[in-house]
Amino acid sequence: MLSLSMIVRNEQERLGICLNSVKGFTDEMVIVDTGSTDNTIAIAKAAGARVEQLVWPGDFAPARNAALNFVRGDWVLVLDADEYLRPEVIPPLKALMAQPDVLVINLLRHEQGAAMAPYSSVSRLFRRHPRIRWSRPYHSMVDDSVRELLQDEPHWRIADCPEPALLHRGYSAELLEGTDKAERLRRSMQQWLEKEPGNPYACAKLGALEVADGERLRGIALLQEGLANLKEGSEQASERYELFLHLGIALSPENINEAMDFYRQALAQPLDIRLSLGARLNLAALLLQANRIDEAIQLTATACQRAPEVALAWYNLGLMQRRKGDIKQAMQAYERALSLEPNRAEYHQNFAVARLVGGDIDGARASFRQAITLLNSQGKGDQASALQDQVSGLVKLNEASA
Repeated sequence: MLSLSMIVRNEQERLGICLNSVKGFTDEMVIVDTGSTDNTIAIAKAAGARVEQLVWPGDFAPARNAALNFVRGDWVLVLDADEYLRPEVIPPLKALMAQPDVLVINLLRHEQGAAMAPYSSVSRLFRRHPRIRWSRPYHSMVDDSVRELLQDEPHWRIADCPEPALLHRGYSAELLEGTDKAERLRRSMQQWLEKEPGNPYACAKLGALEVADGERLRGIALLQEGLANLKEGSEQASERYELFLHLGIALSPENINEAMDFYRQALAQPLDIRLSLGARLNLAALLLQANRIDEAIQLTATACQRAPEVALAWYNLGLMQRRKGDIKQAMQAYERALSLEPNRAEYHQNFAVARLVGGDIDGARASFRQAITLLNSQGKGDQASALQDQVSGLVKLNEASA
């Protein structure tokens, strides 16, 4: 028996899609509400879920632990309302759950809209074992308890679902805008470091935030502190990767060679290629900047082959192929990117340039028009006007296509 366990509050816009994605897979759906004032509870009940109430304890780890007390299944699937399960992974997940020695199944989560790290691995499907508990502030996880459990019960094993299992919208730019998610993460990691100075996980998260906010030296110091306190072993591969990745990001504006070295160290970690896409694409971009085009194309083409659903990889490949002069290959890459993300104005703009260079004037005109239309619809009128002025000497945008 498989139970869905969720913590929600005011999720009427997203909860229905989430619950529909697990119908036919879960045997019970248990929604723990922490004080919704919208239609969340009604939507949950209409979908067939059992709703329990919980006073918000102040953090997700104790809330998730309390939620575990309400489920009855042998297995537990934990989702957030802004996630949903891909139907294609249900058969392989059932096969893994049927194996008697599997304790936890790590799920690949596609972070839609998060260009820097389009995938993450989350331990959200596990047996309902009394020693599996949530821990860590903000980004709570069961990994710490599982690690301790395996020391006493080594017959269990952790399995990985090989294909993306979850789609997550929570890190897209339009959803993050106007929220305090980054500030809550900052406060949580600062409090963690006050209790555990040098904790690699907290150093990685807070260091990345400092770099993103322009505090590069402070961020680099935190990232280096995290590396210095990191234990050896493959169990720490994801944290080591994240530290190397953000050191590469921090150093790339002033020291390309050192940044590339950090990206290569990130890629040397024993992780699924989807989990290391950020370092791969960033390294390829720096190689392109250094005019090492063939190596950049090789890295990016591998990303496209292994994660063909990531539009940014195809777009970057198009940029590189165009730089190399292979217009046909560039247009094919742009077309793949646009099939995945048709509302990206810069994709249409660069596709237009490639079509223009390839002699397709009507196609270039149509693509430039689409880019300008998208920019205007997205509230970027100044950029739309600048692009229109820029291309007016190249193609007549108002001329009808043949």
